[in-house]
Amino acid sequence: MIVRMWHGRVPRVKAQRYREFLNEHAIPDYRSVAGNISVYVLERRDGEVTHFSTLSFWQSMASIRAFAGEVVETAKYYPKTKTFSSSSSRE
Repeated sequence: MIVRMWHGRVPRVKAQRYREFLNEHAIPDYRSVAGNISVYVLERRDGEVTHFSTLSFWQSMASIRAFAGEVVETAKYYPKTKTFSSSSSRE
């Protein structure tokens, strides 16, 4: 099993909408890929910022490539995420 981790942060006032986006779009996308075992999202408030950490569990590197593309070290971004965050970090 292989674990991918991603960390991003959004302004606290946008956290609820971002969580809804994750639940409605991002998590189903992870789960739709053959070889995805599971995905979990952790959330932590820190003043005016909310941190989100995504842990995804995969059967193989081939499964990860099917999800993220050839450069598996690079985070997969969704176009809508730009409306939530001004900064995020790579997986």
